[in-house]
Amino acid sequence: MNLDSRIDSDFLVIGGGIAGLIFAIKAAEIGSVTVLTKAASDEANTSYAQGGIASVWSVDDSFESHIEDTLRAGAGLCDRTAVETIVRDGPDAVRDLIAFGANFTRIEGGGEDEYDLGREGGHSHRRVLHAQDLTGREIMRALGEAARARPNIRVLENHVAVDLLIARTAGGAAQCWGAYALEKSSRSVRKIVARTTLLATGGAGKVYLYTTNPEIASGDGVAIAYRAGAPIANMEFYQFHPTCLYHPAAKSFLISEALRGEGAILRLLDGTPFMKRYHPDAELAPRDVVARAIDSEMKRLGLDCVHLDISHRDPAYIRARFPNIYQRCLGYGFDLTAGPIPVVPAAHYMCGGVMTDLNARTPIARLYAAGEAAMTGLHGANRLASNSLLEAAVMGRRAFADARLQLAHDEGAPPAFPEWNPGAAIQSEQRVLITQSWDEIRRLMWNYVGIVRGDRRLERALRRIQMLREEIHSYYWDHLLDSDLIELRNLATVAELVVRCAMARKESRGLHYTIDYPERDDARCLRNTILRRDG
Repeated sequence: MNLDSRIDSDFLVIGGGIAGLIFAIKAAEIGSVTVLTKAASDEANTSYAQGGIASVWSVDDSFESHIEDTLRAGAGLCDRTAVETIVRDGPDAVRDLIAFGANFTRIEGGGEDEYDLGREGGHSHRRVLHAQDLTGREIMRALGEAARARPNIRVLENHVAVDLLIARTAGGAAQCWGAYALEKSSRSVRKIVARTTLLATGGAGKVYLYTTNPEIASGDGVAIAYRAGAPIANMEFYQFHPTCLYHPAAKSFLISEALRGEGAILRLLDGTPFMKRYHPDAELAPRDVVARAIDSEMKRLGLDCVHLDISHRDPAYIRARFPNIYQRCLGYGFDLTAGPIPVVPAAHYMCGGVMTDLNARTPIARLYAAGEAAMTGLHGANRLASNSLLEAAVMGRRAFADARLQLAHDEGAPPAFPEWNPGAAIQSEQRVLITQSWDEIRRLMWNYVGIVRGDRRLERALRRIQMLREEIHSYYWDHLLDSDLIELRNLATVAELVVRCAMARKESRGLHYTIDYPERDDARCLRNTILRRDG
């Protein structure tokens, strides 16, 4: 085998959210790090997290309580070992964020470690550390500054991963040695060789017509890992956030669950509250229950939205606790302090992803995955509120701890991967072929594979998505790459994975609800849904 002596970085991080940046900052202590971000370095799913990071912090709380809350929300599919490990690692992960400069909201007049702890749906205690209602943005600010202060970290903005560099050992085992990546402005593809690669690409909300996710959330990590042969699990469990602002100009602006944690009430348009009819915890029920309740009321009454009302709380408190949401709503003509605001559900969080162990390792050597792109077993069939930033922070740390040990004994060298060869591909002059396929995938996923599913809807969705994938495959190899084409290819892959996982689960559990199997079936279905490219 010809070996390539050129290593671009010891570590390649694909994605610049909380998981990727924690890994990168720590890895910079022992080696060189390249971070790929699809847009500006602060444009990550993490930035859009309003609520906070759940962790046991108060003396009135306990690990056991957080573990049980997580298991209960996960509807029987959580891996208990994963839950216990991630929950118990939570306080140390939060202390790391604080050490990196994250300023969480403190109790006025309290001590150095006394933070204002929020409570969200499914939690039995107040344990959500937050920075008012801009927690994600504050975490990204702190991590971004910490990363920029480390000369060993090279950030390549506006780069899109195309595919992983995969080699086989003499025994047939797969190894990852980095990735091909497209530089968006020049449309040139570069080869980035690294000893260790972390997929931290976030979610895939853009596979649905309505989503709280940023434009970059196209499931790239899951798609490229699947093409490389990594197992993908539990993609049927896509969480729909119950409350996004309903306004044509708002682009599904998320209204944090923290509002309901602080007393906001869901009402019909005539003011009637309805959540007590669906769950004894009413507005504090798990998200899947709340989203289905809203969906049911909208369909029952033919509504375009329902109302969320926190105007009974003190106006000064609302403005202080939710300054960003208050100002954004005001900009669209809604005053949180004066009356209800219109809300609808939207695709929010991917509970499935690339299967990893509790060191973030995938079955492909040298390839790790962390954050929303990964499936550790923490979330099961439904994510507990604010456990996502917890998982990302903990698993970013654990991925580095394992990669450091691996690198210390690494004497391997990569094979000589070729430079990217576009062959006879030509520049596309038919952009409508991309936009039409993109729009069709998102609409059929919303209509057939959304909050409520059924066998006929899923079968129809699968047939059409497979046809679209064939069309996209042909178009992909005939034309020069750009970011839209790469994302479309990945979206089509993720859409098919979601549909195939949903078709395999013959029950309703957590975030997966089907009209053909409306009951939970622990006797036959208490297992993960796992897909591999090789079947």
